Amino acid sequence: MNPSDLRFAKTHEWIAVDGTVGLSDHAQHEITDVVFVELPKAGRAVKAGEGASVVESVKAAFDVYAPVAGEVAAVNPEVVSNPALVNQSPYEKGWLFRLKPADPAEWDGLMTHERYQEFVKTADH
Repeated sequence: MNPSDLRFAKTHEWIAVDGTVGLSDHAQHEITDVVFVELPKAGRAVKAGEGASVVESVKAAFDVYAPVAGEVAAVNPEVVSNPALVNQSPYEKGWLFRLKPADPAEWDGLMTHERYQEFVKTADH
């Protein structure tokens, strides 16, 4: 997926227009080597900003938050068997789960890739 087609949350998750969710390239660099991924169960309802998944790196465990409210429609079993995909391919093979958004208008409240890049720059200083 092209990052400029995605929307980003301040908690560093991205979401595609089809509801696919993952961690940003910036986030995977910050957390370093991912060694374990716990995914939500399909059918689970989540609220925007609610912890939906857990990613563990050699540093610590991190919650992955739902960028929008919705129902978990699918999960990526590949990242469970190969957690390094989160680092190697954050926008392609390293996606975590797919949501069926409850309110598609929530997309508009998230940052574009350009705004996210600015957010990351100012947050690092």
